[in-house]
Amino acid sequence: MKSMKYATAIGAGLAAALAMAAPAGAQDTVSMGVVSFLSGPAAGPFGVPARNGAEMVIDAINSGSLPAPYNTKGFAGATIEADFLDEAGGNTKQVAEYRNLVQKRGVDVVVGYISSGSCAALAPVIDELETLTILAICGTPRVFEEAPRKYSFRTMAHATADNVAAALYIRDMFPEIKSYTGVNQNYAWGQDAWRDFNLTMNKVMPNAKASDKLQFPKIFAGQYGSEISALALDDAELVHSSFWDGDLEGFIFQASPRGLFKNKKVLFTVGGTAAYRLGKRMPEGLIIGARGPYGILVRDRDTELNKWFIQTYFDRYGTYPSGPAYQFGQAILATKIAYDKAGAAAGGFPTQAQVIDAYTGLEFESFSTTVKMSLGGGHQATTENPLGITYWDADAAEVAVKDVKFYPAECVMPPDGETSVEWIEKGMSGAKC
Repeated sequence: MKSMKYATAIGAGLAAALAMAAPAGAQDTVSMGVVSFLSGPAAGPFGVPARNGAEMVIDAINSGSLPAPYNTKGFAGATIEADFLDEAGGNTKQVAEYRNLVQKRGVDVVVGYISSGSCAALAPVIDELETLTILAICGTPRVFEEAPRKYSFRTMAHATADNVAAALYIRDMFPEIKSYTGVNQNYAWGQDAWRDFNLTMNKVMPNAKASDKLQFPKIFAGQYGSEISALALDDAELVHSSFWDGDLEGFIFQASPRGLFKNKKVLFTVGGTAAYRLGKRMPEGLIIGARGPYGILVRDRDTELNKWFIQTYFDRYGTYPSGPAYQFGQAILATKIAYDKAGAAAGGFPTQAQVIDAYTGLEFESFSTTVKMSLGGGHQATTENPLGITYWDADAAEVAVKDVKFYPAECVMPPDGETSVEWIEKGMSGAKC
């Protein structure tokens, strides 16, 4: 399923709404806080590309230069004034800075957050302060599964999709696998990722057995000698990892000379973020995802929006966009669509309540995929999810992927109102694959 059918009816409806979007009357600007890792080990692989993607799309919205049907200026005509903030420093710091953004600086909307820890800590604070907040990446499914959220939206799929798709890919591409293990960061993100992958493997490959020697190093540990030794000694044929940030790249650098990638099949659900950064140092034969249809896995997706995103990003930053750039750009785009839709319905600049109503259940064509806000009562997005295998393209002199398979959103995410764990344990009832 390497190509996809785009929702023409959705696109036509959005085009009409955007064409009718009213110019700003009561408000000429929308103030926005954009939060990503701008320092520390997550900055280079994740935070800076995320910031770049957001900045690029904001500038295009303000100038009205996005491809149609999104080529109207601003959020319902209002210019975006963005302030970029650093997510580094831990959950307590992020909560304090969020309060400062809302209570002291009075921003209209907050967009961002990469770490699952940040989003888990902020979820109740967002409810308390009643401010529209768009979670751009953070993967833990718990945010919208543990409680209803009125003011929060997440514009990409959560981690269950990554790990269900990963297990299905192993079943489809490597049915001979009989044993597997994992190395995942020891916090909500890594724990949830392993749980969902293992539960799905139990259903789709019941003859494959999980190791009892799982590795859960601390996030940002940096050194993985003991974990690599344990994995090398483990009889398991496959290694699952949801490593991201500098931990992913550090692990690859440390494991490569020790032959781990030659002796084991290794699956990195967030491996796409390392491809362009590592170049020829990226091992061949890795099974990688990109937390959805982003980055290297959609490099050849031939749509006007995707071609614009790739070329504009390359011209501006000198490299191809990775997943975080797409994901933050997608969050900004979704927010424009919601503001414009709400403004068109209101006949003027919309209130926050009207924007929230427009955001809830929104369906739209993004840069590389169709997004449906169909879970969490219309606050949690679903998208398709691909994986592929790395190789070195000598003709292009760059890392590429082969054997890419796309799994539909309805195949890898639970129906609304059912938690990921419940759904997987019941055998993913109703999945449309």
